[in-house]
Amino acid sequence: MPRVKRGPRRARRRKKILTQAKGYFLTKSKLHRQARLAVMKAMEYAFGHRRTRKREFRSLWIIRLNAAARQHELSYSRLVGGLRKAGIEVDRKVLADIAVHDPQGFAAIAATAKQAFATA
Repeated sequence: MPRVKRGPRRARRRKKILTQAKGYFLTKSKLHRQARLAVMKAMEYAFGHRRTRKREFRSLWIIRLNAAARQHELSYSRLVGGLRKAGIEVDRKVLADIAVHDPQGFAAIAATAKQAFATA
């Protein structure tokens, strides 16, 4: 059987991996074998962390909402419960953004939630 050397294809494949490994430390950015392992591991972390990031952001929004709600004598759970009873459907991301960038607007929302929670 004839020997297959795969010149340009092999070079393209290796170059692709080394380009992805650009900026890695020492041999991980220079040698194909180490670069391939490092890139594979990085891809695994990237896949998992795309999901973890969603959890972390939701947690951050809840922390911000709790802090903002406590300035208006509400807890986070009473704020969310009051908004639900008042029929205000705003997600945590938007609420946290309002709390940070528009304190007067958040004060109005918190007052509505407080009133709805107290009457129900």
